[in-house]
Amino acid sequence: MAPRKQREIFDATLRLVAERGYDGLTVEGVAERSGVNKTTIYRWWPSKAALLGAALVESDVLGFTVHDTGSLRGDLVALVEGVRRLLTEPPGSDIAVAALAAAVRHPELDGRRFFADRFARERTVFERAARRGELPGSADPLLIMDLLAGAVWMRAVLRGMKVGDGFAAEAVALVLDGVHRPGR
Repeated sequence: MAPRKQREIFDATLRLVAERGYDGLTVEGVAERSGVNKTTIYRWWPSKAALLGAALVESDVLGFTVHDTGSLRGDLVALVEGVRRLLTEPPGSDIAVAALAAAVRHPELDGRRFFADRFARERTVFERAARRGELPGSADPLLIMDLLAGAVWMRAVLRGMKVGDGFAAEAVALVLDGVHRPGR
């Protein structure tokens, strides 16, 4: 399939799930919105769950860049800022919340694939930090990302709180430096 057409199919899938939820997402609706025949979609993705799972991982709408700022702290702030924007700025926020909420209720979506893909990309931050001597071997990169990204999810999505521009730096400081330090 041509990359441009695949992108249109994924974009239609994600926008429809944001508008109608997973239950309202249909292959017919995606076909109509993307201008392809539904048999073309079924040829590549056997179900709407497979289609949405692929769109979550491969679409540019939910994409992000892993920056190399030269330090673990800077890289983590950039990552958390990317998660903050994804979860607070449309269209990404509407899509991410609707699609990933559906993944919780519908195991056939395999939301783990989305998070595994994201962590595979984020892992480079920790590999660079280890090479620079900024990260002890005992550090758990997955736990660090869960704490940081989870904080954004809790604040922005579950609590409905505003997550301001300084949030990323504050969250990273708490994770890297701890809550209590002598002299504070």
